[in-house]
Amino acid sequence: MLKERLFTPGPTPLLPQVQQALSKPILHHRTAEFRLIFKEVLEGLRYLYNTTGDILLFTSSASGVMEGSIANLLNQSQEAIVISAGKFGERWIQLCQAHGIKTNVLSCPYGQVVTASTLAAEMEKFPKTRAVLVQYSESSTGVKLDIEGFGKVVSKFKNTALVVDAVTGLGVMPLPVDRWNLDIVIAGSQKALMMPPGLAFASISNKGWKLIKENQHPKFYFDFNKEKELQRKGETAFTPSTSLVVGLRESLKFIQELSREELIKNAGFLAEATRVAARHLGLTLFAQSSPSDALTAICSPNGLDSEMIISSLKKRFGFTVANGQGVMKGKIFRIAHLGYNDFPDILALIACLELVLVQLGIQIKLGAGVHAAQNIFLSKHLVDP
Repeated sequence: MLKERLFTPGPTPLLPQVQQALSKPILHHRTAEFRLIFKEVLEGLRYLYNTTGDILLFTSSASGVMEGSIANLLNQSQEAIVISAGKFGERWIQLCQAHGIKTNVLSCPYGQVVTASTLAAEMEKFPKTRAVLVQYSESSTGVKLDIEGFGKVVSKFKNTALVVDAVTGLGVMPLPVDRWNLDIVIAGSQKALMMPPGLAFASISNKGWKLIKENQHPKFYFDFNKEKELQRKGETAFTPSTSLVVGLRESLKFIQELSREELIKNAGFLAEATRVAARHLGLTLFAQSSPSDALTAICSPNGLDSEMIISSLKKRFGFTVANGQGVMKGKIFRIAHLGYNDFPDILALIACLELVLVQLGIQIKLGAGVHAAQNIFLSKHLVDP
């Protein structure tokens, strides 16, 4: 018998209540019943986002809302600063290029981060920048960027919006949207929300709305102003994925009962246990500083192609973990911690990873990683004395 276990940084395992909701008869989206559900979902998202501002929901991937943010904020006479620390930072650059937006890029080597002080210096050079575009959690490399620090910098510029891709950050690490002065924060359904792919969200600040209102760049599907007016009434401009919205209501109920803080705490604990276990197995973490709690990127040992580790985990034990992306493919493997995973899940993965490494000829001490993770569990007082 071989059970499938998903440990990628998206999609993530589905919450059982979501699976049950997805099996219900489909609703029509222009009904009072669906409007009530939609409004309830937006309120639940405000709780998760920790904001009093507007949340917009779209039937798309998060990349669609990233593009929508550019179309709603910028025109071809304006400029953006892109903070790029990996593959998804590079996506911001590609999106700007597609819309003819001039970009000034602040980049760093994979596995490292750009600092708030570096952004402050760049803003002094380009004070008319309309938008700063960045990831919170760069899932291609496993690093976390200083969004709080970036918020302090950008808040000093009244005509510049800070736009954050928090796809693997929301519900994973603290993200007080209002307190950190974040103007647009983007997320997707298939990460910490324990849902299938297909829905994406954006919180928008008062400052963000002001800049959006001033912008005349063409847009149609991702017209934030149009959606704002309709979604406040419980409707959308275009047909939404009604079944996913119904499922999302169950996910948000679960998160509110558990609490936003406990959801975040769980991801942080699994991340800490994984990182400690990897070190005790003699493995090298790719993100040496500022690691994201969404996932742990681990360097493949002894020049071994990481695909061998990944395929062995899948074939022998049913675990799906992620390869590196782009130039990191074959060099790292990535273990996710967000969403519907708990300590027994990660402990089993660590134990099976040890077996795979031994079978691939890597010299480790069996049980070293498991023992280290168990000690982390005990140190957190998660069991009764």
